[in-house]
Amino acid sequence: MASDSPRRAMITGITGQDGSYLAELLLDEGYDVYGMVRRTSTETIERVNHIKERLNFVAADLTDQTSVIDAVNDVRPHEIYNLAAQSFVPTSWKQPIFTGNVTALGVTRMLEAVRMVDKSIKFYQASSSEMFGDVRETPQTELTPLYPRSPYGVAKCYGHYITINYRESYDMFAVSGILFNHESPRRGLEFVTRKITNAVARIKLGLQDELRLGNLDAKRDWGFALDYVRAQWLMLQQDDPEDFVISSGETHSVREFCRIAFEHVGLDWEKYVVVDPKFYRPAEVKLLLGDCSKAREKLGWIPETSFAALVQMMVDADMLRHKAELAVSQKS
Repeated sequence: MASDSPRRAMITGITGQDGSYLAELLLDEGYDVYGMVRRTSTETIERVNHIKERLNFVAADLTDQTSVIDAVNDVRPHEIYNLAAQSFVPTSWKQPIFTGNVTALGVTRMLEAVRMVDKSIKFYQASSSEMFGDVRETPQTELTPLYPRSPYGVAKCYGHYITINYRESYDMFAVSGILFNHESPRRGLEFVTRKITNAVARIKLGLQDELRLGNLDAKRDWGFALDYVRAQWLMLQQDDPEDFVISSGETHSVREFCRIAFEHVGLDWEKYVVVDPKFYRPAEVKLLLGDCSKAREKLGWIPETSFAALVQMMVDADMLRHKAELAVSQKS
């Protein structure tokens, strides 16, 4: 194949928040982008619908080794970004076996496919700050011991270490990005950040009376997903494979997230937020705060979107969406 041919990238989880932003970035960089998707009776591609004509889709399932090998063999990508997972922490308590099969063993199936098809393929694994769990030190770095507090966190630990194992055992360019919480208007409604901003819009427009949440004191290191997928791409552009913490370096509570979101539309959050014990986790992760100095130094990466700007962006997007829906319903 001619050397001036576009580079090919495969993204698992392309229809998710990160996958959609990463697909846009790679297209802008001139890649041919392939999305690995499960063959289902209904298409769930709304996050990439605006670019679907520029994407290539290949059917495979992270729980089926043969389909994964076939997909990698058919595409022969230069880079693979493994973003697919059962990624909602509360669901991991209800479906721990499924979470392990997809979020943990799915990584092994992807790495095995790379090993069998072409070990020169660069591989990115989406690790998570949830691996730190009951944190052993603050802030958390690439060397902080892991202590996961959910089946999701445990599964991510497996995926993280199996990636290291394949890198060291088979001389593969396989890296993990230990990404702290990253949000956007494309975040699923089941996640607390989007639950808050969606409720703020609905309350402001008179569609909802209250917002029920769990632990308001839980603290997270929140950033903007578009900033974070840029770091994912940068990791695979390095000469040597290394793992990186990607974070904002700031920590904020759920309470603070609520305050900024409600204030953005001129409301007092304390009048609408109700603490409901049913939303507490069986084992709570109280504080996450990442040290991304290695990424700043070696990747030249810095987050560009502030916490307040992120919250306000998400509220604005939900306000626009609900206003549009109201306009349609009033016409009909």
